[in-house]
Amino acid sequence: MTTARLHQLLERLSTVFRASLRQAATEHGLKLVQLEALVYLSSANRYSDTPAALTDYLGVTKGTVSQTLTALERRGLIEKIADPDDARVRHCRPTAEGRAIARASYPAAILDAADVDAQIEPALESLLRSLQRANGLRTFGVCHTCRHFQPRATGGVCGLTSERLTGRDTGRLCREHDHPA
Repeated sequence: MTTARLHQLLERLSTVFRASLRQAATEHGLKLVQLEALVYLSSANRYSDTPAALTDYLGVTKGTVSQTLTALERRGLIEKIADPDDARVRHCRPTAEGRAIARASYPAAILDAADVDAQIEPALESLLRSLQRANGLRTFGVCHTCRHFQPRATGGVCGLTSERLTGRDTGRLCREHDHPA
C-alpha cells in the first residue's frame, strides 16, 4: 500500500468516526471536543487527569482545553480538585453524569455495524505506536502495558514514580506511559 492510499484511508476513517461522535455530542448538548475531553477524563489515571495531560492527549491548545473544562464544569459534568501535594495542579474528574455521557458515547455507535477483521487491531496499534515514536508524541497507554509497570497481587507499582497502583489504576490511561520496545 502506498503512503498516499494509507493517508486517504485513515482520513476517511477519521471523518466517519468524527461524524458519529459529533452526532453523539450534539445529542448531549456538547461540542465534539467537550465529549472527547469527557471520554478521556473518564479513562485517565491520577497522573493524567490534568489540563496539561488533556492538552497533550487531544493535541489542542491550552486555551481550548481551558474553555472546554470551564464549559464542562459549568454543566456539572466534571469537578476540578486541587492536588494534595502540589497546589498548582488541578485534577479534573468527571461527575456521575459526565461518566454516563462518556459511556453512552464511546465506543462510537458506528462500530456496532462493522465487520472487523481480528488482524486489524494489532496492525492499527503498530501504526499508531510507529507514528507516535516518529513524531515524539506521548503514547498514553494503559498502565499495565507500560514498561514501568511492576505487577503485584493487588495491582502494581509504577516503576517511574514508585507509587502503588490499585487494580483499577492499572487499567487506566497514563500520560507517562512508555510502550515497551
